[in-house]
Amino acid sequence: MINRIRDIRREKGLTLADVAARCAPPTTPQTIGRLETGMRNLSLVWMNRIAAALAVEPELLLRGESRPSPRIVARLTEQGAEALPAPRDAILPSALAEDGALMALAVEASAGEYRAGDQIWLREVPPERFSRLVNRDVLAPRPGGRFAFGRLIDHDKVRIALLPPGLGQRQIVMDQPEWLAVADMLVRRL
Repeated sequence: MINRIRDIRREKGLTLADVAARCAPPTTPQTIGRLETGMRNLSLVWMNRIAAALAVEPELLLRGESRPSPRIVARLTEQGAEALPAPRDAILPSALAEDGALMALAVEASAGEYRAGDQIWLREVPPERFSRLVNRDVLAPRPGGRFAFGRLIDHDKVRIALLPPGLGQRQIVMDQPEWLAVADMLVRRL
C-alpha cells in the first residue's frame, strides 16, 4: 500500500507543522514527515489521528499499487483548459466532512437546477449555525423518518422555512429541526 498523506496535505495547502498541530494530541512536524515518507510505520492509531487532522476518511490515506487514484490533470481558466505543472490526486467527496456527518441525496426526478441522476453531497450542521445557511439548499429531518429539501429562506428559534426547488412550489414551514444538512457539492454525470 502507498501512503497518500503528503498528496492530501499539499492539496489542502497545509504544512507539516499545520498537520502536526491539528493532531490530537499534537505531535511534531518531523513525526508527520517520517510517516509521510514511510520512514516510520503508519499504524491504525496514526492513520486515525492524521485523517482527523486532515479532515478526511482514514481509508483515503492509503492507495493500492494496482489501481491508480483519480488525478487532477488540468484546470479551466478564462483562457481555457491549462495543464498543471504536475498531476495531483483528486480528493474524493468524503473529504468534505470538515465538522459534521456527510450524507448524500440522490435526485431521481429533475427539480429546479437539479437533474435526474445527480447526487447532492450534504454536511450536517447543528442548530446554532443555522443562521449561516440562509439562501443555501438544505435537507431537514421531519417526523416519521421523512425529510424536506429546499432553499432555507427564513428561520427563527421556533421554525424554519424552506423553498423547494422547481417552479410553482410552495414554501415548507416546519418546527426547528435538530439539524440541517447543507449542500456542499453536486456530483453530475455528463
